Amino acid sequence: MGKYIQYSGLALIIIGAIVLIASYFAGWNNINAVNMGSFAGMIAGLIVYIIGGKKHLNE
Repeated sequence: MGKYIQYSGLALIIIGAIVLIASYFAGWNNINAVNMGSFAGMIAGLIVYIIGGKKHLNE
């Protein structure tokens, strides 16, 4: 189960990075909701990835 949690955290990180890159090319640099939302998603993904890794080691 920890492996799936780890993969979902990795997916959150990648989706957040894609949104940041897409917002740069779309010219949404001044929209703080998009920037902070994707940044918060990446931070949440990192936390989920670490927790999933610890659960995977315990199994």
